[in-house]
Amino acid sequence: MKQINQSTTFLLLLIKWIVSGTVIGLVVGSTTALLLTTNDFLGETRQAHPGLIYFLPLGGVLIGYLYQVHGKASAKGNNLILDQIHGKGKIDRRIGPLVYIGTFITVLFGGSTGREGAAIQMGGSVAESVNRLFKVSPLDTNLLIMAGISSGFGAAFGAPITGAVFGMEMASLGRLRYEAIVPCITASFVGHLTTSQTWGVEHEHFIIKQVPELTTATFIKFFIVCILFSVISILYCQLRHYLQMFSEKHLKSHMLRGFVGGVIIVALMLIVGSYEYNGRGLEMIEQSFTGEVPPFAFLAKLIFTAVTMGFGFVGGEAIPLFFVGSTLGNTLSTIVGLPTSFLAAIGLIAVFCGGANTPIASFLLAMEMFDGEGLEYFFLACIISYIFSGHHGLWPSQKVYDPKSRLQNFPTGKTIATIAKQLEKGTDQKDQ
Repeated sequence: MKQINQSTTFLLLLIKWIVSGTVIGLVVGSTTALLLTTNDFLGETRQAHPGLIYFLPLGGVLIGYLYQVHGKASAKGNNLILDQIHGKGKIDRRIGPLVYIGTFITVLFGGSTGREGAAIQMGGSVAESVNRLFKVSPLDTNLLIMAGISSGFGAAFGAPITGAVFGMEMASLGRLRYEAIVPCITASFVGHLTTSQTWGVEHEHFIIKQVPELTTATFIKFFIVCILFSVISILYCQLRHYLQMFSEKHLKSHMLRGFVGGVIIVALMLIVGSYEYNGRGLEMIEQSFTGEVPPFAFLAKLIFTAVTMGFGFVGGEAIPLFFVGSTLGNTLSTIVGLPTSFLAAIGLIAVFCGGANTPIASFLLAMEMFDGEGLEYFFLACIISYIFSGHHGLWPSQKVYDPKSRLQNFPTGKTIATIAKQLEKGTDQKDQ
């Protein structure tokens, strides 16, 4: 009798996870389709009317007003989602609609941003609504939040397997909560199918023309460039977080932060003399696989994105990191003598992996994005980038459960932000 009761309980729990994941996937898949199609339209509108870039400071004021008056805690973005998972925060269901409006404004007026942040936050918002609708127990609430992340990421990039793992891997370094696998994989696949099959959204597709033979000489070159990719991911994360701390400290008003950030982006555009680093930059990513790109395109995009996100604009950082990595790979290919499209692909994945601290999901993303080409290289690239990027990341609220090295003896369960403060304090004490 006890065995029958356990089996019944397990079956009911399984059904609950599948139903919840399906509901989340259907809603997030539909909203992500809206996000992608609207972003495409707004991006094309901005390209057709370049003068819209001069309204970016006013766009920053509008975004600042939305978050200052209506959003408040929602301004933490993805970090608020992670705080909820770690039991240190509460998702405001307005976070999804607010980030969508903010992303549309950012894209229309030429801020350098992506889309996965908006999709993830909408996923968290929808998951929280499902939690309240079905009165999910506090013990299980966080699992559905992970499912929301999975559905948003899987739908945004047309990568359902990646999305399923990303939802479990994003929250913590060195720890995967496999108990969330059923709602995560359900939400990710349903979200992806809803976006692509129901709404007919097509995702970008990049082709690796040549994968080099794995030799000792090739591996040495490959190892060195992967370390460079991880260093670039550190540079972006540090600059982005420094600018955010600086702007929050000296510009107390969200609206003032947005205005100043918009002015800086416009000034940078005039200095560079090009619109190529505004918006998402998908054309430049495609070009990095097929031809030449400006040798310092990666650095320009890195700075544009760090300023955009550091001064309160919203959207996402995956596509800008794809841009940084692919263009850097393109530039390095002529130096190290490795195929251009191959190194552009490696850079795209490795820089994102170093920033997101998600080696398994990043590897799976490479497999889905590049049809399984260069499997061994991508696996190594993700491992190298993950290790050498250290305890830095896009999201300070990520928790570190297992340090990347035995040499780094951190307390278990501390966030990246807490560890950074401890290291800074330790450095200051040594200097004294």
